[in-house]
Amino acid sequence: MRAEIIAIGNELTSGARLDTNSQWLSLELAELGIRVQYHTTIDDDLPALVAEMRSAVNRSDLVLITGGLGPTLDDLTRQAMAELAQVPLVLDVEQLAIIESMFSRRNRPMAERNRIQAMFPEGSEPISNPRGTAPGIWQQVGRKGQPEPCVLAAMPGVPSEMKRMFREEIRPRLPGGETVIRRARINCFGIGESDAEARLGELTARGREPEIGITVHEATITLRINAHGPTEEACQAQIEQARREIHERMGTLVFSEEDDELQHVVIRQLAAAGLTLATAECGTGGLLAERLTDVENYEAAYRGGLVLTRDGAGWELLGIPSEQREAAGNEVAAGAMARGCREKFGTDFALAVTERPAYDVEQESGQVPALYLALAGENLLTVREQVLVGDAAIARSRAAKGVLDLLRRHLQQQDEQKTG
Repeated sequence: MRAEIIAIGNELTSGARLDTNSQWLSLELAELGIRVQYHTTIDDDLPALVAEMRSAVNRSDLVLITGGLGPTLDDLTRQAMAELAQVPLVLDVEQLAIIESMFSRRNRPMAERNRIQAMFPEGSEPISNPRGTAPGIWQQVGRKGQPEPCVLAAMPGVPSEMKRMFREEIRPRLPGGETVIRRARINCFGIGESDAEARLGELTARGREPEIGITVHEATITLRINAHGPTEEACQAQIEQARREIHERMGTLVFSEEDDELQHVVIRQLAAAGLTLATAECGTGGLLAERLTDVENYEAAYRGGLVLTRDGAGWELLGIPSEQREAAGNEVAAGAMARGCREKFGTDFALAVTERPAYDVEQESGQVPALYLALAGENLLTVREQVLVGDAAIARSRAAKGVLDLLRRHLQQQDEQKTG
């Protein structure tokens, strides 16, 4: 079965909102073995919508549509589906009563315009939506040269309504594909994309099964494994083989799978070993502490942190002398921050990040803007420089990941020494 997804709305084409619905639907269809061959985002323009739906019907067996089912004048999905099938819109009395009862339960008057949400292309079926006032539409449209009609399923653009409608009302109607599709993600940190590709070699070659793609976000390299096979077991066997080969080639660069970020891994490592951590930051706006406190049950290992400015009082709290404070953006200051933070909070480890002054300083002093990352522990101090390249916000995100990775690797090495 060939499928495609159409996302409708000026807010999507203008960039005001991100189309996450299409991504989610593609993953859901993959679970059924249905491969999506097109994503289309289109604004609220009736002729354009009809033309796009006509193209989709002629090249795909299933078309999922999100958005454009509201009561306002720019909600045109139902009109486009009616024009596509060359049928009128007709009122569904039962759906109108459901919509009216929703307004009644909320003690709100229903505007006359809401009646349009109970109008459906003749011959189509309403799809229940208990979470909102916009029912979906299930429609079959014949196509030239094809014995079977194309199925169109239109859903609201509101993600919570769309997801419930797909899972409860649409997915049970869809046949599974002949091929099962399963996915996995492996996350790495510590080298660039081209170096990762060189290490992986033929694993990322086009046409290979399973497919292994590389994506990069703020220095995190994600290896996306897409396995296709006749059964769930066959797909999982492919994924497991790819997983082994990736670990062999990437080694300690691999830090997690799926949605786990470095902060999740570090908190888990510390908590499992009964160890504690504190942080000190200058020039990051507290990004490191923010990420650590986003982890569920972070209190099991993280004891808190300080966010410093170059001329603030926080340096005195860490017992750092004025000459080091004045040269805040250097290697010595980063090490002093980490050691002072560990002593101040009484933790097993401390992480510190400090930024060499802003980009314009390079022109005056000849110094390249940089961040320094430091890890302090008992009889341990590691400091690394990270040159600031490109967007400053992204560079600081990379720094937060980089200093977390220092600790991750240290803890992993300690663990291996114990078990080895």
